[in-house]
Amino acid sequence: MSQLKDNGKPLFIQVRELIEDQIVNGHLKEEEQAPSTNQLVQFYKINHATVSKGVNQLVEQEILYKKRGIGMFVNTGAKEKLMKKRKQAFIENDLIQVLLEADKLGISEEELFSLIKQLKERRG
Repeated sequence: MSQLKDNGKPLFIQVRELIEDQIVNGHLKEEEQAPSTNQLVQFYKINHATVSKGVNQLVEQEILYKKRGIGMFVNTGAKEKLMKKRKQAFIENDLIQVLLEADKLGISEEELFSLIKQLKERRG
């Protein structure tokens, strides 16, 4: 697990996003047990209510589900659901801003595609 950051986001959102990242990256697989609230509290040294709020949001979104007395588990279809949600957020938040800035700078579609391709190649 990675550490929480002082990035202005509430801690419960950071906890939720860290669990989402583990699912999207394949570190937590469908039907696999997720870290318990107590494990997260101890690891991140934050309040139990804060961790619970982030985890409960994932339960409400049907990303995680509870097995009474056993723990939290990753729901079937959770990765696909998260990928769909993140793609939509990427389009709405990031990609639109890139396109607006490209228009301001007079960057054509072809030039923008070329720049994206170059950047991807550099990343390997």
